[in-house]
Amino acid sequence: MAVLEISDLVAAWDPATGERLPVLRTEVVATLRAAGNERAARIVQRIPVLGEALDPLAVDRLLIRVHTELQRLNEEVRMAQRFAELLAPILAAVRAKGIRPRVVDIGCGLGFMVRSLASSGVLGPDVELVGVDFNRALVAEASRLAEDERLSCTFGCGDAFALTEDATVYLSNGVLHHFPADALPEFFRAQDRPGTQAFIHYDLAATRLAPFGAWLFHRARMREPLGRHDGVASARRAHSDTALLSAAAQAPGMETFLFEATRYTNPLCAAMRPVVGLRPELTGDVLRALGRRARGLVARVPAR
Repeated sequence: MAVLEISDLVAAWDPATGERLPVLRTEVVATLRAAGNERAARIVQRIPVLGEALDPLAVDRLLIRVHTELQRLNEEVRMAQRFAELLAPILAAVRAKGIRPRVVDIGCGLGFMVRSLASSGVLGPDVELVGVDFNRALVAEASRLAEDERLSCTFGCGDAFALTEDATVYLSNGVLHHFPADALPEFFRAQDRPGTQAFIHYDLAATRLAPFGAWLFHRARMREPLGRHDGVASARRAHSDTALLSAAAQAPGMETFLFEATRYTNPLCAAMRPVVGLRPELTGDVLRALGRRARGLVARVPAR
C-alpha cells in the first residue's frame, strides 16, 4: 500500500494562483484508511473543521508546531553545518567565475536552513539567501523569525523554479521523498538553468534501519503525533541511491554525486545524505577544497 504523510494531505494550494484550497476531512480520513493507516486517520479526525473542511488556521498552527519541532531536530543533527561544509567550497568556486552567489532553499518550511546560514555568516556577506515554500503560513512565520533575528535573508511563497532570477545553488532538506519516483527526473532537470551552478539536496538514505531509526528519534524528540507519524513515513518513502542518481543524471550539464557525511558520529545523522550536482568546470576546484572529505563523494555520474 502507498505510504502517505499527513502533512501532504491536510493543506492544499492552487499551483497556478497559490490560493488556499479547502480540504475535506472526510476525504483525507478515507484516503488514509484506504492506505491501511488507521492511526493517521485518527490524528486527522482530531483536527478541527469549519463545516466539512479542515479549519485552515488550525492546520497552520499544527504545521508550525511540527516544523518548530523539526527545527530542533535539524539543530541536533547539525544540518546547517552539513550544508555549509559543501556550500563553502562551491561558492568559492562560483566567486572565482565572477558570479555573486544566490542560494535558494526549495520547500524551506520555517526557513531554518536559510536563517541558520544567515546567522552564522559562514558563507560570506555577499550571498543572497532565499527560502521558498508553498505554505503561506510557514513562509510568514519564517519571515517573522528572520525579522526578529535581524537576518539578511528573504522568504517567498510559491514555486522556487518560477522566481524571476535563477539560483546559483538550489538546495533542499527532506524534500526529495515527497516526490514520486517518476517525478524526480523533472525536478532535477528544472535545475539545469543558465545561471545555476550546483544543487545540494539532503534526504534520508533508504536503508533497512531508517524507519526504525526515524521512529526512535522522533518518538524521543517530538511531541506532536503528526510529526511522529510523518517522520517514520518519510523514512519509508525514501528513494534508493540508484533512483536518486538516475533521476539526478537527467540534468544535462551537471556531474552528480552522493555524499556520505562520515564526520558526524551519531548513527542517526548518517541516515541523512545529499545528492550533489556540480557544473563540470567547478568539480575539480570543489573536490580539491574538500580535501580528504572528498572521499565522501561515493558515487558519480558524468555530465552528458
